[in-house]
Amino acid sequence: MADVTQRMLALLSTLQTGRSFTGDELARRLSVSPRTLRRDIDRLRGYGYPVDTQPGPGGYYRLASGRTMPPLVLDDDEAVATLLALASLAAVEPSTGPSTGPSIGEGIDAAATRAYGKLDQFLPARLRPHVASIRSSLEASPQRAPSVAARQLGLVGEAIAHRETMSFTYTDARGERTERRVEPYRQVHHLLRWYLLAWDVDRADWRVFRLDRVTGPSRTGHRYTPRPLPAESASEYLRRGLNRNKERVSVLVEAPAADVVDALKFQDAEIHSVDDTHTRVSLALDSWQWLVLNLAFLEAGFEIDAAPHLLEACRTFGERLLAAAPAGQSESPMVDDHGRAGSRTRRSGPLAW
Repeated sequence: MADVTQRMLALLSTLQTGRSFTGDELARRLSVSPRTLRRDIDRLRGYGYPVDTQPGPGGYYRLASGRTMPPLVLDDDEAVATLLALASLAAVEPSTGPSTGPSIGEGIDAAATRAYGKLDQFLPARLRPHVASIRSSLEASPQRAPSVAARQLGLVGEAIAHRETMSFTYTDARGERTERRVEPYRQVHHLLRWYLLAWDVDRADWRVFRLDRVTGPSRTGHRYTPRPLPAESASEYLRRGLNRNKERVSVLVEAPAADVVDALKFQDAEIHSVDDTHTRVSLALDSWQWLVLNLAFLEAGFEIDAAPHLLEACRTFGERLLAAAPAGQSESPMVDDHGRAGSRTRRSGPLAW
């Protein structure tokens, strides 16, 4: 079945030529049946497009002239999705402290807030009450993250689309500022940060830049010949770089994948269901303390597969917990001889780790 949105846009484009079309002519042009055509015409009217109809011999369909056209063609689900996307972006609060980010009101979060409040004005009349009802029922909790100017994302996007080199000043994590000339390839949104994957012309290598640390970006007007990406995707390359100096750990958790995902929703972890009651988690660690903290939130047994020094750190911490816990409890944290940590539960058979 043809994509409905694509078919509706084709119908609207045909009618916007200004001429009249018979039903048979439109059906042939769009490769649809007369019945489907009539339904699509009704959809257009539902979106607020004034389609005139002359029935009988010599009948036609025609888009009425001199009338205001709705600027968006969204169905109910698409309008809701747009509203929710804007709400999510608007919920991001710019981080405080020294920043090279945009001025107040220039960030993509501020632009999303403005668009969120006026979306229904740009929808067909039929959808406005529906969107207004959802907006009145919706709240999104704030999340702190560095802000990026909407115009900056647009500028980078245009440079990528036109294969045009860029120049900008970049401030790294140590506060050092350098001038860069790059061939931009992809913008990536990852864990509430915006990144740019680009080929650094002066360093002759691939680099990833935090866009909130970019100032004074400009297009140079010079075109470049595209290079193959250094990974299957920009997101994969970014994650590989972010995890470069971290330690890989695998954890088998005695819990369904849905519970594990909920507990680790803010972590960059690969989560795969083994069966209905076991889940395999692969992640990269800055420290063993981070692992222990997050495993505590799982409230489930687990097995850790990691480097010996990391297992030893977990074992030592487990021993400190045992020493600090009152004696005689029905449940207590345990660490076995193989570095597997978990909770002993009241059940027959082997301990659950």
